[in-house]
Amino acid sequence: MVKNIFALILFSSVFLYSCGSGGPANEVKIDGSSTVYPLTEAIAEEYRSEAPNVRVTVGRSGTGGGFQKFIRGDIDINDASRKIKESEAKVARENGMDYVELSVAYDGLSVVVHPDNDWVDYLTVEELKMIWEPEAQGEITHWNDVREEWPEEPINLYGPGTASGTFDYFTEAIVGESGASRGDFTASEDDNVLVQGVSTDKNSLGFFGLAYFEENSEKLKLVPVKDGDKEPVTPTIKAVANNTYTPLSRPLFIYVTKEAAQRTNPQNFVNFYLDNASEVARSVGYVSMPDSLYEVEKEKFQAFYSQSDTTAAAE
Repeated sequence: MVKNIFALILFSSVFLYSCGSGGPANEVKIDGSSTVYPLTEAIAEEYRSEAPNVRVTVGRSGTGGGFQKFIRGDIDINDASRKIKESEAKVARENGMDYVELSVAYDGLSVVVHPDNDWVDYLTVEELKMIWEPEAQGEITHWNDVREEWPEEPINLYGPGTASGTFDYFTEAIVGESGASRGDFTASEDDNVLVQGVSTDKNSLGFFGLAYFEENSEKLKLVPVKDGDKEPVTPTIKAVANNTYTPLSRPLFIYVTKEAAQRTNPQNFVNFYLDNASEVARSVGYVSMPDSLYEVEKEKFQAFYSQSDTTAAAE
């Protein structure tokens, strides 16, 4: 009798852990891009009010760091400021993982200097390449190496770490090859560190997502970018939305595993994300997609999790 009672208590404890608040079945694990983080965290905050028994955790280890966890099956959703690389997709296939890519907003990369920098009026794409390409290390070290009329002061560079999708996107758009960059710059996966660095260094030059400039505009000076024969364009929400800020505008994504998509809580969260991304994106400094495109992404997601005869597990 005692053994039977003990077994019943043990079963009840396991059941409550699996189905109650805070247990694995009630958790949605997200990691990845520090650029996408403010959008995902803002949506997660609203979702926590809608579903208080679901624990939504959002990390920001960078797009690459997030994909490493994602393809191992350690997280349900990866925030990404670039598309998945073939090398990452290959590991996912080898691990038997299926996933879906969903576009959630647009963002522009901001090039910034210290507010006291009174010589940089704009930078061309060619000048940015001259500064950041691998061959620039040890060669382009002072501002007058870029333009003769600029001061003979050191250029102190700040940028996202190599695991960041922002780093991959910038190097591909500016240098012409993803990941190709000089190595002598202050790197961080945390954009707040980059903001702090540029805002306290008169000779600094850095880049990161436009949303982080919007949050810290009083500490930084935004640099217009000139692409070819076009006039220099300042990265604004409007310029990103109408695609006049080139080549530093980009889509932002979330990736969802098939296993997660067929579980009730992650499935509900992603549908909530797509229903609310347009409004929330604008509130946190991103450019929302047209409503019709959010509908397309929602239909894609629904088709993805409905592909199997397995229905979402009751949680």
